[in-house]
Amino acid sequence: MQITRQTDYAIRAVLYLAKHGSSQRVATSTVAREMKIPASFLAKIISQLSIAGLLHTSRGARGGVSLAREPKDITVLDVVEAIDGPILLNECVAEPGTCSFEEDCPLHPIWHEAQEQLVQRLRNTNFASLNK
Repeated sequence: MQITRQTDYAIRAVLYLAKHGSSQRVATSTVAREMKIPASFLAKIISQLSIAGLLHTSRGARGGVSLAREPKDITVLDVVEAIDGPILLNECVAEPGTCSFEEDCPLHPIWHEAQEQLVQRLRNTNFASLNK
């Protein structure tokens, strides 16, 4: 399993904005340059993060992008799910009954536990803790 490039860029962008706090606007061109994210790709990412309620955007000479919440209130899981949707290691974990071997499958509990551990780790990691 590998996170998408788009999610990696989104995490980098939020991490950069978290360093500046939730009250400071930063030009998207600055975020793109500093975090080595293609500007056109960043525009799409910022739109998705804004729709998810993680970022505020404003246009104009004094415009830019800022966090919609404090860094301590935004988790890595929030960003991952805003871009890629819910984490799903295997279909059988999300939808019981999709696998005909589910009741006898020795891997089902492993997939379930691994997914729970990953989700919990990402949920427990906020951007304030990453900027120490």
